[in-house]
Amino acid sequence: MRDRIWNFGARPAVLPEPVLEDLRRDVWSLDGSGIGILEHSHRGKEFSRILEEAERDCRELGRIPDSYHVLFLQGGASLQFAMVPMNLLSRGRTADYLLTDSWSQKAAREARLFGDVHVAGSSEDRGFSYIPPPERIAYSADPVYVHFTSNNTIAGTQWSAEPVPPAGVPLVADASSDIFSRPIDVTRYGLIFAGAQKNLGPSGVVLVIVREDVAVAAREDAPVILQYRTHAAAGSLYNTPSTLGIYVMGRVFRWLKEMGGLEAVAERNAEKARLLYDYLDASRTFRGTADT
Repeated sequence: MRDRIWNFGARPAVLPEPVLEDLRRDVWSLDGSGIGILEHSHRGKEFSRILEEAERDCRELGRIPDSYHVLFLQGGASLQFAMVPMNLLSRGRTADYLLTDSWSQKAAREARLFGDVHVAGSSEDRGFSYIPPPERIAYSADPVYVHFTSNNTIAGTQWSAEPVPPAGVPLVADASSDIFSRPIDVTRYGLIFAGAQKNLGPSGVVLVIVREDVAVAAREDAPVILQYRTHAAAGSLYNTPSTLGIYVMGRVFRWLKEMGGLEAVAERNAEKARLLYDYLDASRTFRGTADT
């Protein structure tokens, strides 16, 4: 596509050109059906195939066990800030939050509407310029879950390894800006959510990976449409999903597989990061904001 320009916008981020080529074709006529992806029924066989392939490729890429549900929901990561505590937290119980940027602050603020929040660790004292080391993390006595933001776009910091919660406590991750940028061990988490528009696709769809026991243990007094068990039972079809968003996300999953999977993607990302940060470190004009 020679008429396109280089776009370094943070979000919605650039999509792979092969995905855009598929989209340009399928918006007009999906797989030669004569009906575009924007017009196909979410209950029809064509979209059912798209949804099934997206989940299958997501599971293959992320090595997601069958004991986890893969959900394609709406409302973005910001709705998950409320949906997580709405499902898992209640009055008289405590959730632990690790504050490393404005996004984790917003998530903690939503959680306080449903129960108690304990700040188990924070880097706010230095403008979120670092990740709290293990010795500066102090969990509460009996947390319902531990929440953290895996990558902090504004501060420029990233957890090199996930925090280790107390035994038996679900780890909840907002992975919106680094999901599938590198391999992770999904089995260390109770729930992972990620807005699509930075790494996976367009805005309007959020990926939720939730362990079965976490989904079914959720509170039953939350609105039905905001319960994880509802969407798990309905296969992401309880209400009309973002058909276009899921289509694009599925194509991105396919592209990531063609690129060699998450190990190969991580190598490419590391090389890009080295180019950028080597330049910043040598620059007399620019400087990095993260402590090293």
